Amino acid sequence: MNSDPASAPDPSSASPQAIDDATLKQALNAFKKRLKLTILDQESKLGAHKPMTGGHKSAGIGIMPPNQFPRAVWNELARQGKIKDMGGGFFGGV
Repeated sequence: MNSDPASAPDPSSASPQAIDDATLKQALNAFKKRLKLTILDQESKLGAHKPMTGGHKSAGIGIMPPNQFPRAVWNELARQGKIKDMGGGFFGGV
């Protein structure tokens, strides 16, 4: 029995084969829906000192991805270039 922690597999570095395409597709759809709602919410706020007012489109918004899917799913989607890892657990649209 090998108890060396260095030889234990890292659960956060799941191989691409470990996550099926259906899960990735569901996660991406959930992410896009949440991102769209967040952008619409930010653009609809009125006020003199809000950065999203003035009729400008929102750009560079990062959100926390839905927690129904593990972090490995979001990392895989970022690796594939479908979403952008903005750091600190935030991801953004490409």
